[in-house]
Amino acid sequence: MLLEGILPPITTPFYPDGKLYLRKLEHNVALYSRSQLTGMVVLGSTGEAILLSGEEQREVLATAMAAASPEKAMVAGVGQESVRQTLAMAETAASLNYDAVLVRTPHFYRKQLHRSDGPQLEMLTYYRTIADHSPLPVLLYNVPFFTNYDMPVEVIAELAHHPNIIGIKESSGNVENIAAIVKATKFAKRTVTVTTTFTVVTQRMLSAQPANSATRFVAADALQQGSSAVAVAAAPAAMKTRQKAVGFAVLTGGAGTMHAAFREGASGAVVAFGTCAPQCCCEIWMAWKEGDDGLAAEKQERIRAASDIVGGQMGVPGLKFACDLNGYYGGRARLPLLPLTAEQQQEVTRLMADIRY
Repeated sequence: MLLEGILPPITTPFYPDGKLYLRKLEHNVALYSRSQLTGMVVLGSTGEAILLSGEEQREVLATAMAAASPEKAMVAGVGQESVRQTLAMAETAASLNYDAVLVRTPHFYRKQLHRSDGPQLEMLTYYRTIADHSPLPVLLYNVPFFTNYDMPVEVIAELAHHPNIIGIKESSGNVENIAAIVKATKFAKRTVTVTTTFTVVTQRMLSAQPANSATRFVAADALQQGSSAVAVAAAPAAMKTRQKAVGFAVLTGGAGTMHAAFREGASGAVVAFGTCAPQCCCEIWMAWKEGDDGLAAEKQERIRAASDIVGGQMGVPGLKFACDLNGYYGGRARLPLLPLTAEQQQEVTRLMADIRY
């Protein structure tokens, strides 16, 4: 599976009392589906997955998939603290026809899991066991800001040997890490199906193709007396595909450094700022893909301050308020996260004034 471009980790809407607001989730996913995004990540960190029960996580996954366009790659955040729980969520995602799963590093038993003086056997075992049994391709998720663990490049490179581990969301905020991971995983090559213009194709997209797209002519003698011969309307044309060799997908998690990450070899971005400004994020990627480095740098500078403050400093409450400004439903985060103060709302409004897409 090819993974490149922009895939925002979408927010989870709630009613004011904290209950899931699934109708608004459908609304947001439908809007994202009409954008130039490659796809979406459901139940990432921005989706407040850690604040949801298992049943709520399954409801969110089901609702988002039902509302998504078939042309969008859909990634499910399934990471839990245990292998057993993570695989159970991966099975749920597969049953709902997701395309891949995102698995954050476990972190609660930090002293045992995050050893700095050994071969990291616990982390290697965790991911290898998940990859061995997951029905969907696995994306590693390194997010030391939340887990207080920065996955070593050597561990990532070792895991890249596994045929079911196809990439990583690298959210350390260190562009040098991106470069090091890209270099260390160059050996990992896979042949995948893509469109004729080298864009993403998933197994779900292929499965949805019509079995026979040819126009069917019904002869006159096959019709009832007095009827005319007709040509039955053709089914939608089957997707044209080709094969492409791709490497280990390194997706940056830093909206403020996307351009720098692309220059270092990142194949795309899973950035929270894409939830409230998807088009602005896509423009950076498209400029880079088209070889216009100057334009990509200009587009990056346009969102730098807003992404650093709204997403980086204010987090989920800031992003949700920015979503409300741009036509997506944000609403409140779930407690214990608090809504923005009036002063913070004014700052977000100012920062987002020229970022309306």
